[in-house]
Amino acid sequence: MSRFGCAGVALLLVSCAARAQVLPLGFPSNEDVDRALDSYPAVAAGQARINAARANADMLRVGSHEFILSGAFSRRTVEREGRFDESDATLSRIVRLPGKADLDRKAGALGIDVAENLSEDMRHQAALLLSERWHDWLQAGEFVRRDTQALTNQDAALTAVERRKDLRDAAQIDLDQARAARAVVEAQLAESRSLLEKARVTLAAIFPEIPLSAEPPPLADPQLPVQDVEVLRTLVIERSHEIRASEREAQRLSVVANRARADRIPDPTVGVRVFRERGGLERGVGVSLSVPLGWGYRGAGAQRASAEATAAEYDLAEVRRAIQAIADADVSDVRTRIAAWTSMATSARSAAEAAARTQRGYQLGAIDLSDLLYIQKQANDAHRAEIAARDQASRAVIKIQIDSHVIWAPAHHDDVGP
Repeated sequence: MSRFGCAGVALLLVSCAARAQVLPLGFPSNEDVDRALDSYPAVAAGQARINAARANADMLRVGSHEFILSGAFSRRTVEREGRFDESDATLSRIVRLPGKADLDRKAGALGIDVAENLSEDMRHQAALLLSERWHDWLQAGEFVRRDTQALTNQDAALTAVERRKDLRDAAQIDLDQARAARAVVEAQLAESRSLLEKARVTLAAIFPEIPLSAEPPPLADPQLPVQDVEVLRTLVIERSHEIRASEREAQRLSVVANRARADRIPDPTVGVRVFRERGGLERGVGVSLSVPLGWGYRGAGAQRASAEATAAEYDLAEVRRAIQAIADADVSDVRTRIAAWTSMATSARSAAEAAARTQRGYQLGAIDLSDLLYIQKQANDAHRAEIAARDQASRAVIKIQIDSHVIWAPAHHDDVGP
């Protein structure tokens, strides 16, 4: 098999593996996502702009060079001869010079390609927005569950302190400390519930097509993608619709610049004239030809189009750099965020074990209440930090898969190839 054939097979295998990617539990089904993204206003607007680009391509293909029918009627009086009715009619049309029609067709086709890629990129951006809003909901739900458990622990501690005070085994200051600690956790839970409700209504308003359960599902532990992140990094760049749109726009403006240079030689207007004079005594048929004179305006237009084409090339270079930066950042985020979450998960487990040992020590009278409350706060803070790290790692994993068009915004078949 040739080198190009091997490359094609390898990329095909990568594409098949990408389509087999399965999201962790807690995320909407692909059917719900497709329906939500297809209905997203910006995506629907992109489809409308594709239709507009196709209509514009038809206009360029046909051209604005239509037939023009003009005529005149007059009554002339000639001394000693009388009055005569006279009329003439001219059918004319601007003739597009050779080469210009081909350039117009190329510009129209490239315009369609630009609109299609911009539409796909808008779907990609909508998928990223869905991921962000969905993670907001999942994270808020995790915080509510964590704070609810923390409040339960504080209630138990407060009950124990109240019992000890009744038995004169605890001072009033111990009771005050327990109540203060409970109030802090209660306020934290109220804040988390507020964030949860905000995340829910925001998600429901932006993507109403996705059904939401009464409570958000658990935020699953992040897993590395099926594909190697370096492979996904390459796909982020190769499948970027933003780069393809910029490439096609640069090509389109280059064609437009060539068209403007060709237009420095103006299109002539050719016509056929039929006239009737002296009441019909004189009749005739003639051919008319008119050519605009003056090249200053057209020359300036060609210079402007050439400058716009040059600017588009620089815009393309900027987009390529931006997408490469996104791809590199995606890879870095996946690796560093998962490493950070792994460390935070270890910290949270250790803090939970320390809190459990401290609780037993307090029950045995070997640990002061202030130490218990401090260790419990540390454990709760560690659990909340683990939730935040888990959320950030999950966002990073999902983002690189969306950016590489593995999930939610898949690449078209013509975007994958050797």
